[in-house]
Parts: sequence; structure tokens; C-alpha cells
Amino acid sequence: MNKPVGNSTPALMLQGTGSDVGKSLLVAGLCRAFARRGLRVRPFKPQNMSNNAAVTADGGEIGRAQALQARAAGVETTVHMNPVLLKPQSEIGAQVVVQGQVLTSAKARDYYRLKRDLLPRVIESFEIIAADADLVIVEGAGSPAEVNLRAADIANMGFAEATQMPVVLVGDIDRGGVIASIVGTHNLLSESDRQWLKGYVINKFRGDVSLFESALEIIEDHTGLKSFGIATFWSDAAKLPPEDGVALGQAERYRKSLRRPVTGRNAGDTGDVEGSKREGLAAQPVLRVAVPHYPQIANFDDLDPLLAEPGIDLMLVKPGEVIPAGCDLVVLPGSKSTLSDLRFLKAQGWDSDIIAHWRNGGHVMGICGGYQMLGTCVSDPNGVEGEPGDEAGLGLLDVQTVMEGRKTLRQSQAHVAGNVLCPVADGTALGGYEIHMGQTTGPDRKAGWVATPENEEADGAIGGQGRVMGCYLHGLFTSDDFRRAYLAAISGQGPWDQNVAFEAGIDATLDGLAAHLEQCLDLDALWALAKTRNNPMI
Repeated sequence: MNKPVGNSTPALMLQGTGSDVGKSLLVAGLCRAFARRGLRVRPFKPQNMSNNAAVTADGGEIGRAQALQARAAGVETTVHMNPVLLKPQSEIGAQVVVQGQVLTSAKARDYYRLKRDLLPRVIESFEIIAADADLVIVEGAGSPAEVNLRAADIANMGFAEATQMPVVLVGDIDRGGVIASIVGTHNLLSESDRQWLKGYVINKFRGDVSLFESALEIIEDHTGLKSFGIATFWSDAAKLPPEDGVALGQAERYRKSLRRPVTGRNAGDTGDVEGSKREGLAAQPVLRVAVPHYPQIANFDDLDPLLAEPGIDLMLVKPGEVIPAGCDLVVLPGSKSTLSDLRFLKAQGWDSDIIAHWRNGGHVMGICGGYQMLGTCVSDPNGVEGEPGDEAGLGLLDVQTVMEGRKTLRQSQAHVAGNVLCPVADGTALGGYEIHMGQTTGPDRKAGWVATPENEEADGAIGGQGRVMGCYLHGLFTSDDFRRAYLAAISGQGPWDQNVAFEAGIDATLDGLAAHLEQCLDLDALWALAKTRNNPMI
């Protein structure tokens, strides 16, 4: 048996029977629940794969799920909460971020060889996190049942073994086959790995929990594992930011069913007026927002504040679909590979849709990679984000971007800069973060509109008769005053009176999730389990 690393800080690890079983939100809810009990709680994920990243207080980047978990725990983010972050750049390759900074780009086979050398960095980060905590809640990645990858594993049982960490398995009953997934995972594990597996949680249960009692007996008969509870389906979980691109496949999340009452320049399209009345929206014009879904879309949680607005009809436009005529706003979100996504956008014909939308009086907002696409040219001479090359942009902003220099990573407290073209008042507060490669220059940069303490010149650009805007600031729509003013300007119908307090809503939802888990799970037993770390015989 390996010698335990670091101190003996209580800790437990949630591993899944598969991806997207709800580990991330369970960890967030447990962080908030145990923090409300007065414990110093810290989240940790050895390895994450996501293009949804957050900038940490110490100037690096981690997965946004870990940033949400840190928020739930009531602590600032640090690069050590997610020491290895893989950011996909293609179907077979990813950028490798280690302790917050880019290490290299690697294809899957090359990374498999590389990650053997990353375990010491992962352990180092865990020790730093554990040293300042009463409890560490660790999230695995994918599933430990992927035993073909066990030899070089740093994300699941490889990490549990190195830290002598008790493991709780999470099974998602909502997708079906949960008994088989738990029993099958247990059976696939080696005897040496099974010693760390102490029990399981059933997640997303709908209906009468008592009907599952016989299933608990079946699982125990086949595995000997203890149930730590059944987390019933909690619909408010949809209000929290998703971890990764799996959420983009959930049509019910990113395709709202609202339709505009008969007003404005699109009065010819009557839509579902009765449906709007049922939603209580007849007095508030519904704005239609379209978002093209390109393959390497990144930090798409920028859309969540718009999704939270009852007056927004948001549609994620899938490949093969057209950007609908008559929408009010097109948002181009971030991209992990701007050149390839720009080419994909053109291949779908979306460039023509967006230009036609603007010519017909519509608005366009580009964030980060989307901002770069709005310019006249994107150039990557050194292959920073993939194959070297350049590509003509949409030409709606007179700016050019060259992928060069160091990656920009910083949190920002900004405000709207004085600019006659900007529809939002000078001084309106903005909060967010920058995480990008590339330098953007050109005539429309003179119409910068995002002022930050770090830059003498305001970031961003405005063009297209004031209806095309872009900037590098992620999270700008989380700023309630900015979002309301911007939507009001687009609607042309006076003040935007949907008083959604987005950030306050996130914290209220985390409190609700914690309360829900207190009712569903045996938190006392989980705390007792965490205190057995380094003793696999308990």
C-alpha cells in the first residue's frame, strides 16, 4: 500500500458511473451545505476537460465548475483547485493547462504518455488545498470504469490511491440502467481499487423513492456498497452554470419556447401570442436572441444571464440550421479555436445570415473569439490555436486580430467608457474576466467601450452604425445594470423592467441546492467517511 501523501485533512471523492451524471453540482451543493455547518470547505478536481474556463484570483485558469464550487464554499478561486485542465481544440487534440498556465498542446495519445508525469503536480496542488481546509470534496472525471486507461490515471482511482481517498460513486437514474452502472463499475474495478470505494449516491431520481428500496438491496448484494442517499430530481439545478458542452445538447435548456407578441418590425410573424400571455409576458416585448453553435464554442455560460431573463427567447442555432430572420440580436460567443470555428461558421452559411440580420436592422454582439470573428481578418501565423493560417472575418467591425503574445488571464472590474455609439450609459458597471490569445487592432478600436483599470485604452470596438459591438470581457451580461440597459436599447420599448438579479440568484440557488441535499443525503455519514481518509480498512 502506498504511503499517504500530505496531511490527513478529511476528504472524500465523488466519482461517476459516467460523464454528466451530476458530480459537479453535487460537489457544489455539498460544499455549500458543509460550509453552512461552519466547516472550511475546499473543492478539488485533479483533471478536467472543458472549454468553459474561469480566471482565478491568483491569475491562472481552471474549469468553471470548480469556480462555482469555490463560490459555493465561500472562498476565492485558486489554480490549485483544478491543477490539470484540458481545453479541446479539435476532435483529437487539446491545450493542456497545468496549475493555471498553458503547458503544451497535445493529441490524445501524446497526453496519455504525458499525464504520468503530471501526478506529482496534482498531488502538490491537493496538498496546498488541503492545508487550509477542514474538508476537501474532490470530483473525479468521467468514470473509473474506463479501466483501459487506469495505468496512467490521475483523475479517478489513480488519484484516490495516491491520496488514500474514500470514494463515493454517483449514478444517474434519469438516464436509465443505474443498477447496472453501479454494479458494473464495481465489478470492473480491480481489488486494489475497490478498497477505496465506500458507497454510492443515486442522483436525479423522479417519483416515489420508496419504490427503489428493493434496488438498494440488489446493489448491496452484488457489491457490498452502502447507499449514502438518493438525490431526487431538482429542477432549479438548471439555474446554475453548466460545466461543459454536454449541456449544449440539452434542447430544453438552450431553446426557450417563448414567442414575441405582435409588435415592432417583425409584426408579420405573429408567433405564439397566447403562449406569451400564459407566460405573463404580453406586456413585455420578447427579444429573440440567436447564438450559432460552432464546434469549439467556449465559455458559453456567458449566455446564462440572457437565459434567465423571462423576456428573452434564446435559440442555440445548430449546424445545418439557419439563423432565423427577424431575430433582434445575434451573439457570437467565445471559441477555443477561432480560425477553425470562423471557417465552420462560413461553411454553414451563417456569415450571410448574420450580415443580412445586421442589414435588416438587427444587433450583433461578439465576445472574445466572437469579437475576433466580427473583424476583417483573423491571423494565426504560428499555429497558436491549431494549424497556422489566416481567414477573412465577417467584416462588421473594422479590426484585425493576430494570435500572438502571451495569453491574457485576468479578472476585471470594468465600466462602460464614454462613447457616443454605445447604447449603454457611460460609467455603467461591468464585471467579468478576460481569457484569450491574440491582439486586436484597427480603426474601430477607437470606439472602445469597456474601460478596465489594467488598460489605458478602452477594450472592444463598435461599428455597423452602432449596432455591432465586440469585446474581450466574458461575463458582461452578469452585470444587471448593463444587461438591462443593453436589452432596453435593442427593444426600443423603453426601460427593461424584468428585474432579474442574476448573481444574487446564483447564490440563492446554491443555498437551495444545499438544503435539498441535506434532506436527501446522509451528510453526517459523508462527514464521518471523509474523516477515515488514509485508512482504507474502515
